[in-house]
Amino acid sequence: MKKNVLVFGSIAGVIISVFMFISMMMLSKDPNFEGSMLVGYTAMLVAFSFVFVGIKNFRDKYNDGVITFGKGFKIGLFISLIASTMYVITWLIELHFFIPNFMELYANHVIDHAKASGASAAELDKQIAEMASYKEMYKNPVYIILLTYMEILPIGILVTLISALILKKKVKPQTT
Repeated sequence: MKKNVLVFGSIAGVIISVFMFISMMMLSKDPNFEGSMLVGYTAMLVAFSFVFVGIKNFRDKYNDGVITFGKGFKIGLFISLIASTMYVITWLIELHFFIPNFMELYANHVIDHAKASGASAAELDKQIAEMASYKEMYKNPVYIILLTYMEILPIGILVTLISALILKKKVKPQTT
């Protein structure tokens, strides 16, 4: 199981990391956060398709075509954790070396978007306070890591649940 998890988790992690790097390169040329978010979440779904492939591979090649929901969920969760960890590490590298002013750019984008959409003064003040809070949190690496995991891991868990449900297969009784 370990080899299977490592292989498929690494493949998913490389895919999501490469997509993130491309997305951030696009963002540095054109700060359109909506476009890069679309690319990012699409990439997550593509990468997490390897959760399904990894569970199926284990079931068919290593477990005689049988897998319980629990075992499938465990395999998928570990694949998701590996991919998510690679995503978090990639983000930390990009944030530190390539876009250290990311939170400032993002906060300005959100506030400008609120202004353009006609937000009231009270709503705008609330948005400014929220962005100031996020900027403060982004000064602490622990919060950066937690926020980044919260961005990707729930998608991995959802794909894991669906994959484990679809792929569960019990032993067929032997007829004599």
